[in-house]
Amino acid sequence: MESDTAVRRIKPSGTQNYVAQDNSDGHRDRDRCGDNGYSGDPKRKPEVKLYLLREGLAASLLSVFILVLWGLVHLSLQQLVIGKPCGDFNAVRARRHLEQITSVGPRPVGSQENEVLTVGYLLEQIENIRVETAAGPHQLMVDVQRPTGSFSIDFLGGFTSFYDHVTNIAVRLEPKGGANHLMLANCHFDTVANSPGASDDAVSCAVMLEVLHSLANQSSPLHHGVIFLFNGAEENILQASHGFITQHPWAKQVRAFINLEAAGVGGKEVVFQTGPENPWLVQAYVHAAKHPFASVVGQEVFQSGVIPSDTDFRIYRDFGNIPGIDLAFIENGFIYHTKYDTADRILTDSIQRAGDNILAVLKYLLTSEKLADSSEYRHGNMVFFDLLGVVVVAYPARVGTILNYLVATATFLYLAKKASLPGNRGGRYVWDLACATGVAVLSWFVTLLSVLIVALLVTLLGRSMFWYNHFYSSICLYGAAATGKMIFIHTLAKNLYYGGVRLIELGDLYFDVSLLLWCCSLVWLTQQGLCSAYVPMLMVSFPLATRLLLAKEFKHRGASVKYSVLYLLGLALPYVHFMFLIWVVFEIFTPIMGRSGTEIPPEVVLASLVTLTTIFLSSFFLHFIYLVRSTKWILAGLASIFIIMFLLVSSGLFFPYSGSPDSPRPKRVFLQHTTRTFHNLQGQVESHDSGLWINSFDYTGIQHITPNIPEINDSVRTHCREDRPFCGYPWFLPVKFLSKKNWYLPAPEVSPSSPLEFRLLSKEETSWGTIKMAFSAKGPSHMSLYLMPHRGASLSTWSFGDGTPQFDLSGEYFVFYSHGLDAPTWNFWFEIQPPRDPDPSGPEGIISVAISSHYFFGDDQRTAQLEELLHRFPTWAFPSFWFAVVTLSLMIVEVKMLLRCWCSLF
Repeated sequence: MESDTAVRRIKPSGTQNYVAQDNSDGHRDRDRCGDNGYSGDPKRKPEVKLYLLREGLAASLLSVFILVLWGLVHLSLQQLVIGKPCGDFNAVRARRHLEQITSVGPRPVGSQENEVLTVGYLLEQIENIRVETAAGPHQLMVDVQRPTGSFSIDFLGGFTSFYDHVTNIAVRLEPKGGANHLMLANCHFDTVANSPGASDDAVSCAVMLEVLHSLANQSSPLHHGVIFLFNGAEENILQASHGFITQHPWAKQVRAFINLEAAGVGGKEVVFQTGPENPWLVQAYVHAAKHPFASVVGQEVFQSGVIPSDTDFRIYRDFGNIPGIDLAFIENGFIYHTKYDTADRILTDSIQRAGDNILAVLKYLLTSEKLADSSEYRHGNMVFFDLLGVVVVAYPARVGTILNYLVATATFLYLAKKASLPGNRGGRYVWDLACATGVAVLSWFVTLLSVLIVALLVTLLGRSMFWYNHFYSSICLYGAAATGKMIFIHTLAKNLYYGGVRLIELGDLYFDVSLLLWCCSLVWLTQQGLCSAYVPMLMVSFPLATRLLLAKEFKHRGASVKYSVLYLLGLALPYVHFMFLIWVVFEIFTPIMGRSGTEIPPEVVLASLVTLTTIFLSSFFLHFIYLVRSTKWILAGLASIFIIMFLLVSSGLFFPYSGSPDSPRPKRVFLQHTTRTFHNLQGQVESHDSGLWINSFDYTGIQHITPNIPEINDSVRTHCREDRPFCGYPWFLPVKFLSKKNWYLPAPEVSPSSPLEFRLLSKEETSWGTIKMAFSAKGPSHMSLYLMPHRGASLSTWSFGDGTPQFDLSGEYFVFYSHGLDAPTWNFWFEIQPPRDPDPSGPEGIISVAISSHYFFGDDQRTAQLEELLHRFPTWAFPSFWFAVVTLSLMIVEVKMLLRCWCSLF
């Protein structure tokens, strides 16, 4: 066994042996290769051999490094480094609010639970605070707002929302002399159907109640005022916040806001959106937050539209033109919007964290001079990120641009210096660097392609989403495949392209390749104006500095143990932060695959994410492949892991779902008892049917449900009717393009206790050549209107939003309607431009119109057939259900109006 300083005889070719010689200063002589160990020709046979790592030692060092950093990430996520509560925020009292709010069960808009019970409880607690603090330096005013309005947004391709008498509780706290400038803190107390909504968003309202209590009891007066908005219609696509910011008289004084949301259950609340611009808000959070947790990467990913979700942040930003901070719980998104989102799953420590942060940031902002004239401080964006939740680094984006280009310049100077060494005449180094870069990029593409082939095989075998309940199995399968493939390709390059000699210079060259590629990504992201460019900046600056500091050690001893350990320590900070970002990506996207529809293959998504993670993490470890004596045992180990995991996955050992109370991973299914009636142009019934409409909200469809409920199988699979609006089914949201696989079980007709009343009020031809039609609808708290102009026809204007019709990805129009208590009849109109040259082979009329009514609560929510089917679902499935009615009528003019009656959408 050789020691660290031992030198190994090698015989690259022929019969001559090359042996390292000790020179007069005690160091081993080596080929004269210039600075940093590059010889100018990696294929040239060496005169001496520096130290190469043993295979087992290299694998151990890298494995320990990754595991230690991963452990640090999880240590931070377990909140073991957050410090003690500051004492101003009482998490125990906030938990009592949380338990009381969730005790009434699901709180959909329009229900007694939402509009009466929860509103009553909030008003009672607010009144108690008002009475308790009446003698203090502050005054507290309460206003219950019930706005009506409509707006259009491009969410999910584009749709329009109309709300009527939804509920807002606005609480204004300010000095007794009044305040001209206000902060806004926002939460929502409504929920989706069938979920108690503890994290989304009752816990935020509980936190806000306690923050209100603390601020109102503060002995020193605030400089500015604050509005605590408890909004009662966020799950209906951001309706109540729109009603407040566009209609409430207090809204004109709001200068900035904090929005409290959730995309998971418990854990840490992360700042994932700020602005637009107004870097002073980020600085306020950095300065004041007790337990900071923030990332500009999350902001840019979320705002890119990759995540199919949105928050009230968008409404305040787009319709109020005010800047803000968006915070959300993101852990355990598997049970988000399910029956498992209960108060007992949210740790009191999480409530304490959130309360400490919100209270501290609000206190800071309410005494800030910048709030009085925030427009003066609106200059560019901020780069911000935290390090393990201990400290937040934040600086203006323009400073980041300068820093990024300085780092890029230093990198190119470093590479240029190596290219200009005397031993590199004729551009040999540049050529070798280009070839090595080509090998690295080729390895990426081949690795990604290979792993995607594995993902395709898993999908074809019917084992998709095996990792949903066993996440690390995906790392063992796809991670082992990706790592093994990359090592194999570079081993082939070392043995075939580079002649089989183990040159220390090859390791140096491939370090430069990683540096160059990260630097290119740094320059590109900076030119795109993305603040996330700080990530490649860290991944360039720290390795470069580390390598320069260790240049002498590497030059004289090669890949010694001392060099390897110091090199890894130099990479620790950027790598631990990068691994935290990786955790965020998987924490968000893995649960999303359980509700992303039947059209997006989850294996492709997750396999791609694992492969990209492997590529990114391996970048500055790549050169170790050329610094080890062999890779055969590493490859054999990775191949064994991959083969074993593939066999286990193929055998079906890893079931995707779990009904465990401690860690549920439910399969989401939508069940809707539906009655549909279709009328022709003459108003006669064209078809009429009733059934249980079943949607799977993940890629596996109903393959795992069929063994438990045999009648739900592909024999009852139904396909989209392209001649009917939204395929002829009562979609609650415009997501038909996400879930095209539907099943329809025949069932008896059902009728709600308060049926939908839908009428055509008037129809006239305008002087400018359009046909204007006005309608009225009276029904339950949730309805959906679908408009499908026929070929050549188009909607020119309507009574919604700003008057400009907005269609979805399929070219149809979707209008979502909801109301609170005691709402009047819904009246609306639209104008349609007839086609100039009607298609004689097309459908009759020029537009198909459908309306559906949805019953999310009360006696109409359930039917006997629905109940019977629900009881047969396995414990690991979460069937969400409700009742809907749709009516369709066709008018005899040149308009085809489909009035559909869809009962029970569950």
